[in-house]
Amino acid sequence: MADADDVRRLALALPQAVEIDSEGFDFRVDGKGFVWSYPERRPGEPRVIRTDIAVLFVGDEAEKQALLLGEPDLFFTAPGYDGLPLVLLCLEEVGVDRLRELVTDAWRMRAPHALVGDLDEGSLRPG
Repeated sequence: MADADDVRRLALALPQAVEIDSEGFDFRVDGKGFVWSYPERRPGEPRVIRTDIAVLFVGDEAEKQALLLGEPDLFFTAPGYDGLPLVLLCLEEVGVDRLRELVTDAWRMRAPHALVGDLDEGSLRPG
C-alpha cells in the first residue's frame, strides 16, 4: 500500500523532477507534468484535491486502455480525462515497487531524451 509520501519520495528521486506548489502533490520534469494529485470535481461542489489518488501521464490512448482493462483494481478514469493520455491510480491499492515503476515510466515519457538516456545507462538511480 502506497501513499502521497511515497509518490513524493519516488518522484523527487528522478533527475530534474521538481514539485510545484499545490494543495496536494504535483511533479514536473522539463516543465511537463508526470504525476499529480487528483483534483476531484463533483457538480455543484468545490473541487477537492485527493492525495490518495494519483494522476499519471501514460503517453497514449493505447497504454491508457491497456492499464484500465488489465488492472481495473488499480486504475480508473473520469469524464474530464476522456481522450487524454492520463490514468487515475488508487494509491491504497498499489505497492511501492509497482508505484516506482509507474512514476518512473511517466517521468521517462516527459523527460528530455538525454536525461532518460542517463537514467537507462545507470549513471542516475531513482530512489
